[in-house]
Amino acid sequence: MRKYTQPYEIDLVYLWVDGSDPAWLAKKNRFLGIEHDLREEATSKARSADNGELKYSLRSMEKNAPWVRKVFIVTDEQVPEWLDTRNEKVEIVDIRQLLPPESLPCYNSVVIEHFLWKIPSLGEYFLYANDDMFFNKPVSPGFFFTPDGFPVVRLQRAPFGKWRNILKNKLGIYTNIYRKTIHRSALLVEKKFGKYISAIPHHNIDAYRKSDYRNAVEIDFKEEIAATFNHHLRSENDIQRIIYLYYALALRRGSLHFVRRDESCRIRLHKPDYMFFINKYSPSLFCLNDSHRATDEDRKRVEPFLKNMFPERSSFEKQELE
Repeated sequence: MRKYTQPYEIDLVYLWVDGSDPAWLAKKNRFLGIEHDLREEATSKARSADNGELKYSLRSMEKNAPWVRKVFIVTDEQVPEWLDTRNEKVEIVDIRQLLPPESLPCYNSVVIEHFLWKIPSLGEYFLYANDDMFFNKPVSPGFFFTPDGFPVVRLQRAPFGKWRNILKNKLGIYTNIYRKTIHRSALLVEKKFGKYISAIPHHNIDAYRKSDYRNAVEIDFKEEIAATFNHHLRSENDIQRIIYLYYALALRRGSLHFVRRDESCRIRLHKPDYMFFINKYSPSLFCLNDSHRATDEDRKRVEPFLKNMFPERSSFEKQELE
């Protein structure tokens, strides 16, 4: 095996939005009212609700993955009020630095994710997380990258072939937008490389190489991905970022690993006892997944739970704030 010469040069990228910000809400509502019919799945509160998770995700990272070189937080003209932007290890990146004019305004994280590789000074090796994803236990760079420097691609075993058959038989009305975008990504990789990967995202922190990301966007799937850049809201014709993991596997530049619950645990926000899942599985990573099934009462339980899990402030927080 070739020696992985940059074991600690790994960055971490987040998407973050404060969906309760009046200015951001007014901007989004003006756009929705003018140009689009409202669809619950595309415009759900769960897509933009800020339950205070990012602060605690950074606490979890600093405690359990302190080897991360730099953190990039991709936002839409927003900065978390508690964030200490003087910390040289963190950088706010506005989507206007990344997206072309035809993509703006953008309320579709699936589109934004296609431009992560364009973040200025982002390293070759990076992790990507939503703000509701957490490092529960100490992990090493080897948890995410092989000694060769290839990403460890964690996927779930799933009856994805059934989704494929349903869609091929034109019964896709019974399949949600998320599943359709995954299936669409898998079909593009199959068409290009002759390999259909019948596994789905584990909905947690993933590892990528910037060069693979860029080559997929600019060369191998340039036309297909570019055709989605004007999807301002989520669409069944989006291409989910799982395409970059499928792409790495198809080119043998990724190591497939079927995820276990003690590695990655997805906890639904509407479940009554979050700690039950932590105690049961003791996962290295966990996600508190918001959805249209969660209520505002469910969301109120998030910060107290996370504060108990990660009580110590990180260096990313303004020290004068509680």
